[in-house]
Amino acid sequence: MPDVSWFTPDRPAPHTEAYVMASRFETRTLFGAFRFFLKAPGILRQLRSAPGAYGATLRARPLRRTFLTLSAWESRDALYRFAGSDPHRSSARALRPLMRDSAFTCWAVDADGLPLGWDEAERRLANQEATR
Repeated sequence: MPDVSWFTPDRPAPHTEAYVMASRFETRTLFGAFRFFLKAPGILRQLRSAPGAYGATLRARPLRRTFLTLSAWESRDALYRFAGSDPHRSSARALRPLMRDSAFTCWAVDADGLPLGWDEAERRLANQEATR
């Protein structure tokens, strides 16, 4: 799976704040990475029509068994509604036993600064992992 470039389901109003989440998932095995790979298109389709989604991107490294996500939302509640609905919810539950490690970090940005790049997300994920 190639990386998925930043896409914008909903444009935020100018001068608003966006709630950002970055995540890193590492599967235990290549089989787990393959399963993650198979679930990703359905979740990306869901994200493209999710209420309150300002943008998202995916960095896939299946041979390293690692996947990173970066998304921006209208609010924390919009992100939680997305995560709690299918296919995301059922996919996350099905993949949980296949995960070796995962990390999540959230922060707020000025929505005028979207789309986001990977540098800040990876720095924040590394800091999150260092404090565990």
